[in-house]
Amino acid sequence: MIRHENENGSVNVSTSVYTDIVGTAVINCFGVKGMAARSLSDGVYHLLRRESVGKGVHVQFNEDDTISIDLHIIVNLNAVGASIISEVRYVVTNCTGTEVRAVNVYIDSMVIG
Repeated sequence: MIRHENENGSVNVSTSVYTDIVGTAVINCFGVKGMAARSLSDGVYHLLRRESVGKGVHVQFNEDDTISIDLHIIVNLNAVGASIISEVRYVVTNCTGTEVRAVNVYIDSMVIG
């Protein structure tokens, strides 16, 4: 819990406030399908319902009144690929006047972080 103080008083902000805010922000990012939670029974990650997005977030309170956030997400690679194709087609046509017949995206590797 983090305590915010000012001349009018103080407010304590709990972990659940941060996890809900972060989870909602993340699922609004382009290409993110949703938040993930690991099943204890089979160890597989599952897509969380919209009302449970905070379960895919871990917030750690630091001694200097900052927080560190860990996210478990599921990404929609089709959406990311479609965005790349659309942007490349638009920029090439806009800059050169050349019609683009096809843009093929091959995901050769993924890097996290």
